[in-house]
Amino acid sequence: MKTDEVIANLQVIADRFAAERDERLARRHLERADFDQLAEAGFLLTGLSAADGGFWRDIRQSIRPYAEMIHTIAMGDPSVALVAAMHPCVLIFWMGAASPPAEHAPAWQAQRDWINNTVRDGAFWGTVTSEPGSGGDIMKTRTIAKPTDEPGRYLLSGEKHFGSGSGMSRYMITTAKAEGEHIPDMFILGVGEAKWDGSEGITLAAEWDGHGMSATQSHAFKFSDFPAIRCAWSGGMASAGAAAGPLGNTLFTAVIVAVVEQAMAFARDKLAPKAKTMRPYEQIEWVRAENEAWLIRQAYDGVLNSIEKGKGGGLAAARGKATVAELSETCLTRVSKVVGGASFSRSSPLGRWAQDVRALGFLRPPWGLAYDQLFTMGFPD
Repeated sequence: MKTDEVIANLQVIADRFAAERDERLARRHLERADFDQLAEAGFLLTGLSAADGGFWRDIRQSIRPYAEMIHTIAMGDPSVALVAAMHPCVLIFWMGAASPPAEHAPAWQAQRDWINNTVRDGAFWGTVTSEPGSGGDIMKTRTIAKPTDEPGRYLLSGEKHFGSGSGMSRYMITTAKAEGEHIPDMFILGVGEAKWDGSEGITLAAEWDGHGMSATQSHAFKFSDFPAIRCAWSGGMASAGAAAGPLGNTLFTAVIVAVVEQAMAFARDKLAPKAKTMRPYEQIEWVRAENEAWLIRQAYDGVLNSIEKGKGGGLAAARGKATVAELSETCLTRVSKVVGGASFSRSSPLGRWAQDVRALGFLRPPWGLAYDQLFTMGFPD
């Protein structure tokens, strides 16, 4: 299967989702059937390298088809698209990593083979790395992983939140400090079949409240001696960084770009019959909204072009995400003002979309950390 075939398959699914828009916008949960459809469409192949039968080649060759897949899904259901985006964003730490030192190579290859087989078997992957009080910095984890008698196997204890796709992802990655160590590492959690009542070491601490990206099931959990598998090569996370940052920032942005485009099309249909009678204020705010929507699309396209050309793609993706986050919020606010009071309602698509676009600024990395990173990238050593 080729990427353009998958995009075509996803377009059919997204059209079906869009026809159910009113019902979907009222959801506070995910449906397994939606993810089964994405798997059947071939989307899971985004989690495999080309050498292993998937789509990933490198960040320059893969960013546009990956972004187009997520954008396509988001035109039908942005919550489903955001959760789906986690799959390649997690597995990039194995797909995009450099070759490990010889002493780690056998264990690393064995882990990659196992992960690849889970994907071929239909497993979605996700992440539950954020912790209360960390400011979004996953390296500030306070979670502890105790080694067991089996090499590479640990028991993990700590609090985590924003586990997007909880209940849909069979495996999730997280960060923790191995007992007696000071530098965090990556661990894999097999959460797919686990009960959330504490009987198996995982307790649902808080359900996602549905405020912004309402149906992502970004639950919070408490782990207590939950079985975990350590990344086979600690350097893998760092070596994949050149691809992980741009990929995550771009795919998250693709979701919000789709929401803005939906909102603008919806508002234009609403406003067209009364365009000639709109007040001067409404006319000005609408033009400003159109300008901002245009800038959003230009920023998004600019990110893709920069990554493909290999010229400052990491900085472009980070800057594009922050810029689109700010513009989207003001754009949807303007649109809601022009369409009128009915927009300020949970029953209105614009009311839901206005909350959805705000989510981009809080997705990894969140506002404070994002601007720290942008400032640092702007003044490299």
